[in-house]
Amino acid sequence: MKSHYQHYLFDCDGVILDANRVKTDAFGGCAEVYGSAAAADLVAYHQQTGGVSRYQKFRWLLDKYAPQAGEEDYQALLDCYAQRVYEQLLTCASAPGLTDFRAQTSASSWTVISGGDQTELRDIFEQRDLATLFDGGIFGSPTDKMAHLEQLISAGLNPETSLFIGDSMYDLQCAKAFAIDSVFVADWSEVSPATVRNQAPQTPIFGNIAELATALSERSMTTATSGNKDSEHG
Repeated sequence: MKSHYQHYLFDCDGVILDANRVKTDAFGGCAEVYGSAAAADLVAYHQQTGGVSRYQKFRWLLDKYAPQAGEEDYQALLDCYAQRVYEQLLTCASAPGLTDFRAQTSASSWTVISGGDQTELRDIFEQRDLATLFDGGIFGSPTDKMAHLEQLISAGLNPETSLFIGDSMYDLQCAKAFAIDSVFVADWSEVSPATVRNQAPQTPIFGNIAELATALSERSMTTATSGNKDSEHG
């Protein structure tokens, strides 16, 4: 991890908003129509594939438990899920220190790359007065994170000067696929730090955005101090 980046890429749930439990409960509740075993299985699948969209997860559910289901059944699950999560996304906690971190990185761009529904995300962020923080855009499903990153890089984003801030193994995999530095924030994640240390041992782990901001600030000061000493000796 460097002391400063030109582009900061954020997952949403578990990073910006404390929404992981809200969405896990919604997946289980909506899948109950296919039985308790299906609901429990979907919750487990959801937690194993954090960062993947609801569209893929409900397709997985129907393919496994109701292969005869049609588009109306699929849409009913999506509608159920959206209704369950929307109001709670408006009121759940947002990351401590988020606005301070924005001020700290005012010369850099901020972008959301989430597995959440893109239209829903943009609406929620507007209503919560968070949208203006993310001058690089707010992107979500049904387009996958990998595809969003590819499009952003094609449009000029430099992976070498970017940092991906996530809370799932998929976030870290997406960053690695494009040689983007990444960090893991643990406080609201459904993935344990032990899992990250085991599967991605080089990934820095922080509790939340405020801790990351402090670490970057300390690194910046250390770099500046080192540079001043080099100048004096030069």
